[in-house]
Amino acid sequence: MSTSAYSTQKRLVAFLPNFGRAIRSLRGGSVSPQKFGFCTLIMLMKKICTGLVLFFMCLLSFSSCHHAGEIRVGLMCPLTGKWASEGQDMKNIVSLLVEEVNSKGGIQGDTVKLVVEDDAGDPRTAALAAQKLASANVVAVIGTYGSAVTEASQNIFDEAGIVQIGTGSTSVRLTEKGMHLFFRTCPRDDAQGVAAGAAIVKGGYKKVALLHDNSSYSKGLAEESRAALKKAGVPVIFFDALTPGERDYNAILTKLKSADPDLVFFTGYYPETGMLLRQKKEMGWTVAMMGGDAANHQDLVKIAGNAAAEGYFFISPPLPQDLDSPEARNFLSMYKGKYQSVPVSVWAVLAGDAFKALENAFQAGKRDPQDIAAYLHKLSGVEGFSGSLGFDKKGDRVGKFYRTYVVDADGRFVLQAE
Repeated sequence: MSTSAYSTQKRLVAFLPNFGRAIRSLRGGSVSPQKFGFCTLIMLMKKICTGLVLFFMCLLSFSSCHHAGEIRVGLMCPLTGKWASEGQDMKNIVSLLVEEVNSKGGIQGDTVKLVVEDDAGDPRTAALAAQKLASANVVAVIGTYGSAVTEASQNIFDEAGIVQIGTGSTSVRLTEKGMHLFFRTCPRDDAQGVAAGAAIVKGGYKKVALLHDNSSYSKGLAEESRAALKKAGVPVIFFDALTPGERDYNAILTKLKSADPDLVFFTGYYPETGMLLRQKKEMGWTVAMMGGDAANHQDLVKIAGNAAAEGYFFISPPLPQDLDSPEARNFLSMYKGKYQSVPVSVWAVLAGDAFKALENAFQAGKRDPQDIAAYLHKLSGVEGFSGSLGFDKKGDRVGKFYRTYVVDADGRFVLQAE
């Protein structure tokens, strides 16, 4: 029931006793019409009219609850800030999917309403965005990008009883809190750490420097990678952090160089990765450098320049252009037709996967968040854009995702054979 419907019914319930007493007074003769006087009679007539209006408003509100309605879904993404291009692609993809569903008559007669809030890629802004969505009568929220940003919203959605599906939120601890309503379409850092360790071993590197940015995602991936490398017998000779958002990283690069690694693995995001690559080249240091899935963004090359980015490699779920399922190719063609571009990274595509999972729950008649969550925990084998969709009991997505990409001389991300 909507808030306005509830308010109308509450007013009617409060009015009826007084209305009834007035009628009984007239019918029982305790008060004669002559004693009422003209003004009193007018006041009574107003009350009667008000009661009738409220009564019919109440009937309408009850009626609207039982006819074709609206399924409200929230989207929290960074539309401003340094990750704004990710957020815009997330919004474009989910909006297009919602339009497609509604153009076909909605879901069992219900239209889907998308409510979008900007988290600016910032935890404090994300908490405010989450509070707005929690008060917007949404049953589920898709987002967001960045583990620390997602974590800032988790308790708010959980306490409000709203399903949340993270999309670019790989920190292990997000699904270790026992939050039954939380899911994610991206893999976890421990899975990525194992994949990173395997790529490093395959590359034959013997002295690895691990650099992170102290964020939940980046530090978590660095720790998981260190554990995987230790198990593989590869020494980690450097483990430290930089401050994200700075313009000059020469000091940390000089410190790294003095450790003499044969590989620098920076586990942070693409803006800082681009700066490190550019400044590393400017200082004449040719050490190999790799990254995790947060480097999977074409703006990395714009920041670093083609020459500085060449040879850099990262592990990531497949890029949009490398998704080979018929459903993914058809959707990307439709996306390009509408926006004259393709998503710049896989993270926005994972927002589309989140909507596909919710759509399946809605098609199964699930509207209550608890029912939606119970359905998603049992979901398996549903075709998504990035592969088969399914979740385990913790809300983690199941399946294998990671591939290795190398940046070529033209700045293109080239998928490597497994």
